[in-house]
Amino acid sequence: MALTVTLVSAEAEVWSGEANLVVAKTVEGEIGLMSGHEPVLAILAEGQVRITQTDGTKVTAAAQDGFLSMEGDELTIVAGHATLDA
Repeated sequence: MALTVTLVSAEAEVWSGEANLVVAKTVEGEIGLMSGHEPVLAILAEGQVRITQTDGTKVTAAAQDGFLSMEGDELTIVAGHATLDA
């Protein structure tokens, strides 16, 4: 099973798709999320969001000022500011 991931900023959707693993920095430390993870709501700390897509391709984004919410196999990351890394 894969996660359905949506990363949005205040301005626009930054990235969406399916992933096997998402690692994000929260105010309590890094968290890794995979399919089947228990529901979670966490406050983002400034840092990278690392997404490993189902085909193995990696996507990274800089994010700050927001939160992430996981329910079932749907992960939503809402950031005040987020940009994809080159």
